[in-house]
Amino acid sequence: MTEERPGTAEAVDSVLGALADPTRRRLLDLLAARGEATATTLAEQLPVSRQAVVKHLAVLDTAGLVTGGRVGREVRYAVRPAALNATARWMAGLAADWDRRLATIKRVAEGAERDSPSTRSD
Repeated sequence: MTEERPGTAEAVDSVLGALADPTRRRLLDLLAARGEATATTLAEQLPVSRQAVVKHLAVLDTAGLVTGGRVGREVRYAVRPAALNATARWMAGLAADWDRRLATIKRVAEGAERDSPSTRSD
């Protein structure tokens, strides 16, 4: 099993929770394509109100997936890839653990099949 750094599980949980919503995933896609945008600009691309977009952005911000910076009277949001990258690394590690487990099961099963009396050609 992989060893987790302190806080990693909570960060991954937060990212996965934020990404569970299709509107938030769409917001990340829009921000990734644009580089940065205001909530008003983003709301124009979605079937939800500006206020709903702001709430979704707050969830994404809490998960560390976006950041908002004030430029004059506007707040412009941009993707922060570090939390997403950390989650992807966690998922890749999990997949590697399962690959190792499945390879072990395969080796054991193939060994048992070779050693089975019904498959011997004595």
